Amino acid sequence: MPTCHTTPASSAFSRSRLPLRAAIIGMGKVGKTRARVLTARDDVVFVAAADIDPSKCADFPDIRVETDHHALVSAPDIDVVFVATTNKFAPDIVCAALEHGKHVFCEKPPGRTIADIERIMAAERANPHLKLQFGFNHRFHYAVMEARNMVDSGIYGKVLWARGVYGKMGGADFEQIWRNDPEEAGGGILLDQGIHMLDLFCYFLGGDFNDIQSFVQTMHWKISLEDNAFALLRTPTQQVAMLHSSATQWRHKFSLELCLEDGYINLEGILSSTRSYGEEILVHARKNMTANTGLCPAPQEEKIFFDDDHSWELEVAAFLEAVKTDTPVSSGTSDDALRAMRLVFGIYAARR
Repeated sequence: MPTCHTTPASSAFSRSRLPLRAAIIGMGKVGKTRARVLTARDDVVFVAAADIDPSKCADFPDIRVETDHHALVSAPDIDVVFVATTNKFAPDIVCAALEHGKHVFCEKPPGRTIADIERIMAAERANPHLKLQFGFNHRFHYAVMEARNMVDSGIYGKVLWARGVYGKMGGADFEQIWRNDPEEAGGGILLDQGIHMLDLFCYFLGGDFNDIQSFVQTMHWKISLEDNAFALLRTPTQQVAMLHSSATQWRHKFSLELCLEDGYINLEGILSSTRSYGEEILVHARKNMTANTGLCPAPQEEKIFFDDDHSWELEVAAFLEAVKTDTPVSSGTSDDALRAMRLVFGIYAARR
C-alpha cells in the first residue's frame, strides 16, 4: 500500500496559469467521454493519456500517450488528472496523483473497499491545497437538479421516503466483462451501478442511514458477484429508502420516486448516449385532500421533459471551476463517496 505525502504548495501549479493541462488515465468508454468534454473547452487542454492499450487513444492524435500512468501523474506539465480505470487501480493512481501535486477527478466507485476511500481521504487531507472530486454524474442531470431545487425550496415539505430502481439487461458478453471480475471490481451490480442510486438517496435524504436490511443474490448470471440487490434503508429520523439494483431487468430502467409531506416528485428515465433508459422526465404534484366525500381525487400532475444531457459537461465544469478559483468541491466530494461506499458495504453486510 503506497504512502501519500504532502506536496509543498510551491510545487503545485500556479493557479493563474490557463489553460489548465489535463491527463486522463484509462481511455475506455468513460475516459473517452471525459476526453471529448475536455477538448470542447477553452480553459483546459487535453495533453496526455495513459492506457495499457495505446490504440484506445487513436481518436486523439495530438496527445502524448503512455502505457504507464506513473509517467503522467509525476509529469510537471500536468495540472489535473482524470482517473477512469477499473476499481482495482483507481485508489493507487489517485493517491499518486495527489502526492505529485495534481488535482484529481476520479470516476465512481473510489475503489473496491471502504479502506480504499479512507486511504484516498488521508491523501487528500495531506494535500489540502489540491481538489478532489468523484464522478457521481447523475447529480448533474437536469431532472435530478430540478428535483433537488424543489426539495430545497420546501414546496412539498420534508421527504418521507424514496424508492429507486436501477436496472439493466446485462448483455451477451455480460459474464466476461471486468465489472464482474471480483479482483478488478470488488463488487457486482450494486457497487457498479446501484451506487448511483444510493448516492441520490444520500443527496435527497441526507445520507445518515443507520438501519439496513437487504437481500443480495446472484439469480441468473454465471458470475461470482451479485446480479441483484434489494435493500431497505432507514435514517434516525425514520425516513426510509427502498432500492432494487439489478442486472436482470431485461430492459434498462431508471426510476426514482420521492414522497414528501405535501406531494411527490418522480424521476423516470435518465438520458444516456444510447437513450436506452428512455426519456428523462420529472413528474411532480401536490397531494389533493380537498374532497368532502372521503375520496381523494387524483392530484394535478406536471410533467417536465428534458431533451438534452449535459451532465458530463456540467460535472467537469464544476470540478475545473473549483480548481481555477481555489474553492471547495461542492458535489461528488470524498465525503459523498465515503457515504455511498458505506451504504454499499452496509447492504452487503446486512444480506440475508
